[in-house]
Amino acid sequence: MINPSPTELFNLSGKVAIVTGASRGLGQYFSRALASAGAELVITSRQLASLDAFQKELADIGCRVVPLELDVTDLGSIEQTASAAFEAYGKIDILVNNAGCNIRKPALDITWDDWNTVLDTNLRGPFFVAQAIARHMIPQNSGRIINIGSVTSVAGYAGLGPYCASRGGIKQLTMSLADDWGPHGITVNCLAPGWFKTKQNEILYEDPKWVEYLVDRIPLKRPGEPHDLDGALLFLASDASCYVTGQTLLVDGGISTGATRATSEK
Repeated sequence: MINPSPTELFNLSGKVAIVTGASRGLGQYFSRALASAGAELVITSRQLASLDAFQKELADIGCRVVPLELDVTDLGSIEQTASAAFEAYGKIDILVNNAGCNIRKPALDITWDDWNTVLDTNLRGPFFVAQAIARHMIPQNSGRIINIGSVTSVAGYAGLGPYCASRGGIKQLTMSLADDWGPHGITVNCLAPGWFKTKQNEILYEDPKWVEYLVDRIPLKRPGEPHDLDGALLFLASDASCYVTGQTLLVDGGISTGATRATSEK
């Protein structure tokens, strides 16, 4: 048997990937990276019209793409979208479980509804999306599920109680699903970005003092750029990671090391 070349390992030609939460932010960057490696796409959003411009962008570069409406807090929507994606292509090879939200408040100000909004979107939703897609992957005896976590999957931050709980849960859920579905040839991993500027947190980057504070704690001395995630995403989506499952891959510039100076020197 001749082993595939490194280039072939990362080639996604002929693969079908579904990316949730693709109307903006990292979901679009993930979609572009997958398309650049040859994948055909299903992109989703709660509002189908919000995908129009992005669908055209992908089509213009020669990517076959099917936009679908998906509300990850609604089980009926999840099941309908999974069925529609499978009907469109006849198979699903890759799931990027990206849709998410955040509510920033001190812990004492978090309401019951705040908690439910974040956990329903960031934890319950991804589980049932993965379940619905896995039902189609299991007969294929293959699949790649990539749950999008965060540095908060392994670290806690004040003001992010529900978000940290949801992302910590994603890490544990990833390990559980990896054990459940490994016998069916499905790998389940968690891609955990550090501090990247997105629509959810862009207001923070308007404060130069906060940016300076953040950068001082990142060993590589800069926040992440979306393209910094491309290699890790393609690794987890491709045959290059065929023996990797249940893992959380942090792409965070090193901030999860603790990033606290033990001396007064910079």
